[in-house]
Amino acid sequence: MTIVSLTGATKAFGATEVLRGIDLETRAGEFLVLVGPSGCGKSTLLRAIAGLEDLDAGDVRIGGVTVNDRSPSDRGIAMVFQSYALYPHMTVAENMGFALKLAKLPRAEIDAAVARAADTLGIAHLLDRRPAALSGGQRQRVAIGRAIVREPKVFLFDEPLSNLDAALRVKMRYEFAALHRALGTTMIYVTHDQAEAMTLADRIVVLNGGRVEQIGTPMELYEAPANLFVAGFIGSPAMNRLPGTLVSATADMAMVRVGDRMVQVAVDARAAPVGSAVTIGVRPEQLRVANGPDGLPARVRFVEMLGGTSYVHYDLADIASAEPLVRQAGGSVGDPIGDDAMLTMAPEHVHLFDAEGRAFDRRRMATRSAA
Repeated sequence: MTIVSLTGATKAFGATEVLRGIDLETRAGEFLVLVGPSGCGKSTLLRAIAGLEDLDAGDVRIGGVTVNDRSPSDRGIAMVFQSYALYPHMTVAENMGFALKLAKLPRAEIDAAVARAADTLGIAHLLDRRPAALSGGQRQRVAIGRAIVREPKVFLFDEPLSNLDAALRVKMRYEFAALHRALGTTMIYVTHDQAEAMTLADRIVVLNGGRVEQIGTPMELYEAPANLFVAGFIGSPAMNRLPGTLVSATADMAMVRVGDRMVQVAVDARAAPVGSAVTIGVRPEQLRVANGPDGLPARVRFVEMLGGTSYVHYDLADIASAEPLVRQAGGSVGDPIGDDAMLTMAPEHVHLFDAEGRAFDRRRMATRSAA
């Protein structure tokens, strides 16, 4: 069942197009995350769903009903902002129950709703405090509790963790996931942090320049990015990219010249002409150091040792225009800066993108390998 849907959602501020005909549907009980760089339109899209921004064209439907002309309070949604927006003179209980008080619900009903939400969020012991006496994480829980008591059809979150420190953001990610499991309500969550998106989402919507680049589960986007933008945005460190020239292509294998070396890629690249410019993509964990002379000659530029994982950065010897490559390794590596190495990658783990940045199909080789 579809809870929220947008059809042809278009919005411009002056001459700047922020949303460019977006079509999108959420499923009942889904945790949908909108990601993308600053200015991509993700917050504007969320605000359009909430009714805080009017679309120039297109429709917003919630529960199958077109809500373009409805006020935010009549859309069956509750929104949580990054700034918490708590009333400093009110207690936690008063903040959480304020919307119900405005709706003139009986006091006993308000108290019961606040108590249920506070118990769900683990803040029942804070109900008599004021916001000034709370930590950042506690204030965020109060803001979420204020949304929960309204029992909305949809929760909307606009970068709710951006004001928290790194350790608390990780903890709150877990709490958001637990909250979603407990409530089972559709949630649409905006963030610029792809780690948040990967850990929280049932599906991710990647936005760029007001357009949807790709929609899929976190692992679908990680393992099968539709284009170079998604490949570079999803994953940390980002996917390595190498410029190359297509030499030959069959249904399940392409030969690509990189510098003066040949690289095999398990894709169907027959749609591109031989001799065309292409880009190889390989994740850091799929890059290997060869024992023999085969591979791409490289030199260690820098080593990040992070405890259980290390990232070794390389400059390619024969391709001055290539970006440095990053290889994921174990916690302790013996790769001194300046050492030479030969880098290899398995054909079935390599991505290939055409001159326009679109990914070639890798499904045939994946199916054959599984057999």
